[in-house]
Amino acid sequence: MKITDIKIHKWNPGTGKNFLYLKLITDNGIIGWGECYTQSDREIQIEAHIIELSRYLVDRNPFNIKHFMHVAHEDFASKRTGMDFHCALSGIEIALWDIIGKALDQPIYNLIGGPVRPKLRVYANGWANGNDPDSIASQALDIVSKREFNALKFDPFLGPWREYVSKEELLHATDIVSKVREAVGPKVDLLIEAHRRFSASNAIKAVKQMEKFNIYWFEEPCPPDNLRAIKEVKDSTSVPIVTGEALYTTHGFREAIENRTIDIINPDICNTGGILEITQIAAMAKTQYIGVSPHGWNSTSVGFAAGIQASATMTNFLLYEYMVGVEKSSKAISIGYINPEESYVELPTEPGIGINIDEEKLTKYPYKKFPPRKIRNLNDEIEWH
Repeated sequence: MKITDIKIHKWNPGTGKNFLYLKLITDNGIIGWGECYTQSDREIQIEAHIIELSRYLVDRNPFNIKHFMHVAHEDFASKRTGMDFHCALSGIEIALWDIIGKALDQPIYNLIGGPVRPKLRVYANGWANGNDPDSIASQALDIVSKREFNALKFDPFLGPWREYVSKEELLHATDIVSKVREAVGPKVDLLIEAHRRFSASNAIKAVKQMEKFNIYWFEEPCPPDNLRAIKEVKDSTSVPIVTGEALYTTHGFREAIENRTIDIINPDICNTGGILEITQIAAMAKTQYIGVSPHGWNSTSVGFAAGIQASATMTNFLLYEYMVGVEKSSKAISIGYINPEESYVELPTEPGIGINIDEEKLTKYPYKKFPPRKIRNLNDEIEWH
């Protein structure tokens, strides 16, 4: 069996950002689906990497995943890689595993050690809109009562991402967390997202103000290019600190894990190297008693399904991200969609990643650029053009 062609599908779920799927075709008719992590305005760069990588993928045996990944990093990229490259490579790796699972008639988790639990806990993200504390609290209660999620993630901070913010902004964020906690009660876990915004001092102020609400974690307090700053936040609080969605491959996670910079890592299967790489990162983290909660700002179809396959084998797995905001469109184009129930998903038993894509329905969500994002000056006063 060998790869004969690769097709790229960029599509618009209607909110958030565009998604990027790739379809690998083999000479015996088996196809594999993969997904690449995307960011707004960077889909074309990732697509370009896939197109160039495909020149080295066609005619290759899909079982030779490790060799392809190695030469892609060593020879194609000459050990000079970045986010766009890793996103492209991750999607290809996932699709290769999907082919192997289908060829052997096995879910991928059975091919990488087998599952360690029959179902996985997930948390809801993408449900909170606006910045009014009472409105967000109402939305939180709605998703808990109607969908029975027992863990919610949200970003309570306002405005552009800046290292230094006013005390009023931090107090407003704290008020949102307070109102959400009051609305959902003490048993629902609250996961606070900071999106790499802050200096260590401001992150410490924020997490200290929120400790009393028994938050489950504080995610990405500072940019990951300064792990010492993140560790400073970690050492200041008993709240678990999370980092990892902007780190790639085992090499990118090595220092954070070795130095116990964080309590929990959140690598993304669609940008960190794919299925095998994320399981190796989890194994590294286990040696330092660090938990794994994979990041999942991808579709809730291909990327989510691949993440479930890998997470099923992790003994230090905690919970997985489920983006409710793109659930409707993801479900519409999926065959065998993995539905969460009461904040858990059962492991799929179908071969490969466990789902397939209806390409005809996928055409109903054509790719289109989202409006340009606002770029402001440092005083947050006017829009620059």
